[in-house]
Amino acid sequence: MTCQEIPGPAYRVRTRRLILRCWDPRDAEALKSAIDASLDHLRAWMPWAVDEPEVLQEKIDRLRRWRGKFDLGQDFVYGVFGPDDREVLGSCGLHTRVGDKAREIGYWIHVDHINQGLATEVAAALTKVAFEIDGVVRVEIRCDPRNVRSAAVPRKLGFVHEATLRQRITDAQGDRRDSMIWTLLTEDYAASRAQQADVKAYDAVGRRIL
Repeated sequence: MTCQEIPGPAYRVRTRRLILRCWDPRDAEALKSAIDASLDHLRAWMPWAVDEPEVLQEKIDRLRRWRGKFDLGQDFVYGVFGPDDREVLGSCGLHTRVGDKAREIGYWIHVDHINQGLATEVAAALTKVAFEIDGVVRVEIRCDPRNVRSAAVPRKLGFVHEATLRQRITDAQGDRRDSMIWTLLTEDYAASRAQQADVKAYDAVGRRIL
């Protein structure tokens, strides 16, 4: 069986500098440490950060839920790890909430590792996985217009700024904020920087699928 014939989803994705993989409850302590260290940075942009810091057991339970949804094909949240597969550098996801045959990419990077192009590397890899493994027709990235670093990621990868929705999200302080929507369609993908990304992907039992 060739890698193209093995169905997804991708449980493990290797890029030039990173490993993206399905979270395991045993990662809870490392994830908590990464979030706690980055909390001031995350609260500026991530509404979920208002509920942090969580105690370790809450983090374990959260990772169990993420893993369950991953195994059931309902949603796909990945840890971002260094090449040693132990240090947590962030988290990302291929979310199914934007409709059939579509994915929304989300990401955050540990505060000690920003400004190194890691978010772009993550988003490129997930875009490639979405189109070439999941067979979607549209990938979206959404961000606050004031988050210049985050908005630069889809722009670099060839996504199109399709719209800015006014007062569409609530931030950690309870204020209403605008949300930019960036999209990449099947017909755009071949010419995008994401298509050229150096990515290897593997299924739940380690068979290569990309």
